[in-house]
Amino acid sequence: MNPPPVDKNSSLPVTQESSRPKVGFVSLGCPKNLVDSEVMMGLLDRAGGELTPHAEDAEILVVNTCSFIESAKQESVNAILEMVQHKVANGGKAQRLIVAGCLVERYRDEIQRNIPEVDAVVGTGELEDILAAAGLTAPAAPTDAASPFNILVSRAPSAVHQHSHPSEVGEQIAQSRAEGDLRERQGRFSREQWDGATAALPEYLYSDETPRILTTPKSSAYIKIAEGCDHPCGFCIIPQLRGKFRSRPVESIVAEAERLIAQGVREITLIGQDTTCYGEDLGIKDGLATLLDAVAVLPGLKWLRFLYAYPNKVTTRLLETIARHETIAKYLDVPLQHASVSVLKRMKRGGTPEVFLRLLAKARAIVPGIVLRSTFIVGYPGETAEDFKQLEEFITAAKIDWLGVFGYSDEEGAAAFSLDAALKVPKRTIEARRRRLMKLQQKISAKAKAEWVGREVDLLVEGESEETELLWEGRTLSHAPEIDGKVYVNDFGPHDTLVPGTFYRAEITESHDYDLVARILE
Repeated sequence: MNPPPVDKNSSLPVTQESSRPKVGFVSLGCPKNLVDSEVMMGLLDRAGGELTPHAEDAEILVVNTCSFIESAKQESVNAILEMVQHKVANGGKAQRLIVAGCLVERYRDEIQRNIPEVDAVVGTGELEDILAAAGLTAPAAPTDAASPFNILVSRAPSAVHQHSHPSEVGEQIAQSRAEGDLRERQGRFSREQWDGATAALPEYLYSDETPRILTTPKSSAYIKIAEGCDHPCGFCIIPQLRGKFRSRPVESIVAEAERLIAQGVREITLIGQDTTCYGEDLGIKDGLATLLDAVAVLPGLKWLRFLYAYPNKVTTRLLETIARHETIAKYLDVPLQHASVSVLKRMKRGGTPEVFLRLLAKARAIVPGIVLRSTFIVGYPGETAEDFKQLEEFITAAKIDWLGVFGYSDEEGAAAFSLDAALKVPKRTIEARRRRLMKLQQKISAKAKAEWVGREVDLLVEGESEETELLWEGRTLSHAPEIDGKVYVNDFGPHDTLVPGTFYRAEITESHDYDLVARILE
């Protein structure tokens, strides 16, 4: 989860009093949700709102929620209730509380019924409705061609607001994939059992002309290249929350990347629920490879990566594209979810451990030095001790560099929710299996990280460590933002201090289970 812009300890500069209504944002969940928050911030800013990092100063509060699993839903509810206190507390300035995002798609009526302090709700496909919810009016179309991106860096003391005015958002023609159309006929996207959810699925896609305010560090940004998902995974409700898979045009993504680079962004991460399906709805063969070829060569871009890859969509051309461009991270995040054939079949994922191992071997052969990341779910209904043993054996053999393990969460609306109760794995067993896999991965990771010692790397320094002021933190091209380990800097080399958002040459001097230690060379 990215730190929300509403932060009492924010280092944003204090602005002078103005007549513009102040807006505070809390953004929860994944990077895709963060981009939605940045779009809503841009829309509000262009319509006359003024963003503030201090909830107690905000006249309008927005909570962009996550609803993927139970813990995320609870975190979202807690954030809403915290903002309610700012609205009702004596001396609070907040006049409006808006709830947006995935929780709205799932519990639209229930939110307003049970939390009457909420003034409006905005679903994942209704981002432009944030203006009406806030009581603001969209301005007339501007006549200049200025960049629509405002850079708002919540961690940099020198951050400034750069106001600009984009042209109107261009219309996009709705497309679809054959798989998505089939899944729709099969009822994959049905929300009939969701009390309060609207019947219409989200269809919104932002474009390069949509105003957006960046809240990531000034050197890095996400670009959402597609929205929605058509896959039938039994544990997931994202298709109901986000709608059918739909891609943005290549030209729009390239234009957005160019504008971001012009604003000082040097690292771009392309995101989508499944980026490897990119372009299929637009009739583009090997769409992700085509897009990477177009973005990787843009002048001024230092690093490029994408998240996430579906196993059977990782093509030879995609791997060759990763290998060919220096700017593209030699990094592949491919959530495999399990390694037992029977569990994968019940998950409606497909695949076998042999197929997965061949995929990983192929990636390593075509892209020398590639770093692999994956996630797995333990405790899926029907998972036996033998299924879990097969997963352990696979992880031992695969030697994945970065690995996340999640306990199965029983989500109403997902196909697995309605499975026989006798198949449900006890929570205690789920947690024990999760801990066991993480302990196994710890040993694999420690051995892999030890091989980094002595390497020279390009290091993106992000700032002082949250752990101690004696250390700074950074990332290599093999570390995706927020989700992978850290590189701690304990020796500035020839520098008295370091500049956040700057690339330095460094040497890895120590390794730990998941993290590394480096000294700056130049």
